[in-house]
Amino acid sequence: MPRPRSLTDDQLVAAALAVVDRDGLAALTMRAVARELGVATMGLYRYVADRSALELLVVDHVFRTVDLELPDSSWEDRIRLLLDRIRVAVARHPAVVPLVLRHRQAAPGSLRLIETMLEALTDGGFTGTERVLAQRTLIGHLLGFLQNEHHAALSGPGTIVMSELSPDDYPLLARTAADARSVPPDEEFRRGLDIVLRGLSSR
Repeated sequence: MPRPRSLTDDQLVAAALAVVDRDGLAALTMRAVARELGVATMGLYRYVADRSALELLVVDHVFRTVDLELPDSSWEDRIRLLLDRIRVAVARHPAVVPLVLRHRQAAPGSLRLIETMLEALTDGGFTGTERVLAQRTLIGHLLGFLQNEHHAALSGPGTIVMSELSPDDYPLLARTAADARSVPPDEEFRRGLDIVLRGLSSR
């Protein structure tokens, strides 16, 4: 019996992303990825221990596509650019957002991004606990936005329903939801990040 062909991590990731992009995250199984690669399911276990290990490879790949070269500019502008690059990288495969939340602290590519972010914050004068809280606040904005953009977008059905509520019962919610429908995702992310950065800058 011929020995199964060798597979690289890049091939595994490409197959996993093909499955997720086409059929959704729920379809990501060892069997589905093996079928995408044209190998037996059991043969796939020679390369990854289980689905969780496969997910980690996918998340690491997404993070490693982010360009870490930042211009010599203010710490705020470097943070803006870095977080926007992360947002764009994840948006190429929106179904992986839950995996990003689940594995972001284990993926080596994520650790490199965090180190780059901490360098910018350090240049901004953040140290100790202040740096911890600043970094966590920025990550919270990014992850919250990714969830909203891909699972509860302002232009999505939830906002549409809220904008059609009775203004007598929900005057502020109905008006706010109607206003929200006109905000593009890029504007929502960048203006929200500006609010966070202004708060951090005024510490």
